[in-house]
Amino acid sequence: MLEIIELVSKKDLLEFIRFPFSLYKDDPFFSPLPVMEQKRVFSHDNPFFNYADIKFFLLREEGRTLGRVASIINKRHLAIHKDGVGFFGFYESVNDAKAARMLLEKVSQELKEAGLKAMRGPMNFSTNEECGFLIEGFDWPPMIMTPYNPPYYGPLMEECGMKKAKDLFASMLPMPEELPPKVNRVADIAEKKGVRVRNVRMRHLKEELRLFKEVYNSSWKENWGFIPLMDDELAHMAKKLKGILIPELTLIAEYDNSPVGFLGLVPDMNQVLRIIKGRLGPVEIIKALYYSKRIDALRLMLLGIKEEWRAKGVDALLFAKGFEGIKGQKGDPFKKVELSWLLEDNLPVIRITEMMGARLYKRFRVYEKEIK
Repeated sequence: MLEIIELVSKKDLLEFIRFPFSLYKDDPFFSPLPVMEQKRVFSHDNPFFNYADIKFFLLREEGRTLGRVASIINKRHLAIHKDGVGFFGFYESVNDAKAARMLLEKVSQELKEAGLKAMRGPMNFSTNEECGFLIEGFDWPPMIMTPYNPPYYGPLMEECGMKKAKDLFASMLPMPEELPPKVNRVADIAEKKGVRVRNVRMRHLKEELRLFKEVYNSSWKENWGFIPLMDDELAHMAKKLKGILIPELTLIAEYDNSPVGFLGLVPDMNQVLRIIKGRLGPVEIIKALYYSKRIDALRLMLLGIKEEWRAKGVDALLFAKGFEGIKGQKGDPFKKVELSWLLEDNLPVIRITEMMGARLYKRFRVYEKEIK
């Protein structure tokens, strides 16, 4: 007998968090956050809860968990886009169409009762965080803060009547000895216009992230599904990223002392998470310190150019300075960079990544379905 229960206790939440550990127990690519950190993600310490109504559900059969999901009513999304769309997120399940259908129908029911017209997902929790199911690129492990799931999730979604809403791309750039000459030529255009690039000042990270917020909210405002960052979300982000940001790889482009662009490359901490396997005891802390010095990949996670500065070489200048920062790291440790995620129809940025020599190697899909 299959049943869906809503989380009401700390014990239920722990089961929600631990279910993927059993689902992926034999998967070498599984890269879970420590359980302690996940508890904070799903608590009201996370400022996203200030802007959304969220419910968490477990699917059980005779006391055994078969799946989980969250229903998300993002009030800021509705206020901005006025599209009647609600979301599902943090989906995990066994390979069973009935289980998938029950989980999605539960979310659909919650959203319908709230008067919404469509369900979209997965969003964990919004487009500012992880979103989409991996549908291509299962031969490579996930990079930091990118989705990972079994190959059967896509077919399950289609069997449940979900349709493609948008694909998101990830491209891989093996670290070249030097950038293509065209990148440097385009970068020179921006420098001749007076644009300067500097490292982020870690001692003033909160202030620097406010500059990032200014650029991000301006440059992404026309993008599909965009939700502007708020100050409390920015502070939350600063806490998460402070320990892993590298100043030479976190860059602000300025013109006349005003920010016009931002770029952030972060080490792939998933290489460490796969080793500590969700635990954070004394042994795991020692392992984390040891293996964090052996990370060989970066993810280009933060990138934005103000609209009035696009097609003026600012992106190429940021890439060129970021490349200098990578090559300047002691021991030259980083061998590759993932550029993600990119909207499938963001052709200007995709063309720049291709010009640099990156190739598409993963595709994530966000699904949608009308609520009837």
